[in-house]
Amino acid sequence: MGSWLERYLGLGPAMQQRLLDTIVIVAGLWVLQSVALAVTYRRSSDPRVRYQWRKTITYLALLIGLVAIGHIWVERIESLATFLGLLTAGIAIALKDIIANLAGWAFIVWSRPFDVGDRVQVGPYAGDVIDLHLFQFTLNEIGNWVDADQSTGRIIHVPNGKVLSDPIANYDKGFRYIWSEIPVTITADSNWKKAKQILEGIATRHAEQLNDQIEKELLEASRRYLIAYTKLTPIVYVRVADHGIRLTLRYLIRSRYRRGSENAIWQDVLDEFGREPDLRLSYPAARKTQTTASPH
Repeated sequence: MGSWLERYLGLGPAMQQRLLDTIVIVAGLWVLQSVALAVTYRRSSDPRVRYQWRKTITYLALLIGLVAIGHIWVERIESLATFLGLLTAGIAIALKDIIANLAGWAFIVWSRPFDVGDRVQVGPYAGDVIDLHLFQFTLNEIGNWVDADQSTGRIIHVPNGKVLSDPIANYDKGFRYIWSEIPVTITADSNWKKAKQILEGIATRHAEQLNDQIEKELLEASRRYLIAYTKLTPIVYVRVADHGIRLTLRYLIRSRYRRGSENAIWQDVLDEFGREPDLRLSYPAARKTQTTASPH
């Protein structure tokens, strides 16, 4: 085989040995990776744990392979520093987007602005992170034409370089609750004090089971971030609107439960307001202006 390779392909003994060593390294790492994944899958059935181990083992095998194979192929280069410098400069110019994506991947791995499973917004893209690769991360999109923080069904692949140039909003890391507001507008002749009292009672019923958990997570977040809310319980603000009196219910909720909580609160509002004859919801109505011709 060696003679045939040398005769027909021009591969000398040294080159043949390098190719053989490269094949052995690739095959060995593939076998080790398969065994490690099999052991991991046998010990855990949690999809999140399996995903994290699969990514870690794959990246570790890739790093070992690059170092080992690189040592085989560049050990005879006399000026390795010069070669690497020229190679890096050429790659940086020709493949700047790929380099930016690799740098973004390194930023995500080391700084951890988000993890797989987090709900994030990077620039105009929002969704749940469902995968992370060297050059891109994948989102299960939320929002867009859906009038809520719920999935659209689309999968978005975002280049990793976006995390270095666009703002990152994480719904789950640090303090995992967001402030949500529900405006309720009643007519100007309605009993706004009774309406305010009813809204406060509804908000308290829906938020009471969250208070202890919210305070615990706020204490943990305050150790890392300057978050100092003086009021965590729901509150109702009152203002005069163009077509009545607007009462805005403000409360804390997990982002994934926002639409469900809004739905439950509105059902209670409609039920309780419907039982009160002095409470009527208001809405902007289009009025037609009738003009009467003046007699001549």
